Amino acid sequence: MIISNKTPSGKTLLLTGATGFLGSHLAHAFLSAGYKVAILKRSQSILSRIKQLLPDLYVFNIEDGIESPFKSLGRIDAVVHTATCYGRQGEESLEIFEANTAFPVRLLEMAAFFNTDTFFNTDTILYKYLHAYSLSKHQFMEWGKSFSHEGKIRFVNIKLEHMYGADDSPSKFATHVIRACLSNTDELKLTLGEQRRDFVHIDDVVSAYLLILTKAMGFERRFFEFGVGTGIAVSIREFANTVHRLANSQTKLMFGAFPYREHESMYSVSDLTAILALGWRCHYDFEAGLKQVIEAERIKS
Repeated sequence: MIISNKTPSGKTLLLTGATGFLGSHLAHAFLSAGYKVAILKRSQSILSRIKQLLPDLYVFNIEDGIESPFKSLGRIDAVVHTATCYGRQGEESLEIFEANTAFPVRLLEMAAFFNTDTFFNTDTILYKYLHAYSLSKHQFMEWGKSFSHEGKIRFVNIKLEHMYGADDSPSKFATHVIRACLSNTDELKLTLGEQRRDFVHIDDVVSAYLLILTKAMGFERRFFEFGVGTGIAVSIREFANTVHRLANSQTKLMFGAFPYREHESMYSVSDLTAILALGWRCHYDFEAGLKQVIEAERIKS
């Protein structure tokens, strides 16, 4: 179903996950950059994040067939895939596999069939066998690499570190900590917090996607991988303590209340070599990014 007949100048993009946190930010940025943007979503998706953008988007439902945007719009220059299922709502392994592996493989096949130039995939940095989500994401990345090696389509894999920003899902660690501290929850139960993570602000993530999108479609190679983060690892304990301080919170931080997960990664930081070579630079440092998000969350609440 097409909601708008408006045709912005520039290349045509098909975006999945546009109703989510990252996808909605990308939809806004792509439109602002002059791209013609189509989105592929489930019919029951909540549109609140992109309500103001709908007049400028071409909207298609998965249930009507994933071939619909390709047939309706003519050439689609690139697919930007951000849709995912984390398995946090009690989904079974098969549901997670269908959402994170089977569906994007079908979309990848469709894009290759209709001669789309590039498929941009949003990947995870989590250990492959941590849970069904991470396994399914790694499996799709391998499918994408295989398609690129066979010359069917260019595949660009974007490995996101721990993204955060205002109005993200409360199931995300950063949002959970920020909102708990702002609301002065009595206790916030955490692990010992020795794990070190690379926390990257949503605005920096969006600027990275825009740059990669601009550059990668002109590359001769068929497979590329870019890490997106700050390149600096911060401990979970430091993250929580910093949020607590910036929010002037009375919440008691209960470090050690939870055990580490099996196969818990104790250190994760982005390799920025490839994206720095494109000229990208991170705008927000750790504390500046947290200040911005805390103030935005405070205003919203």
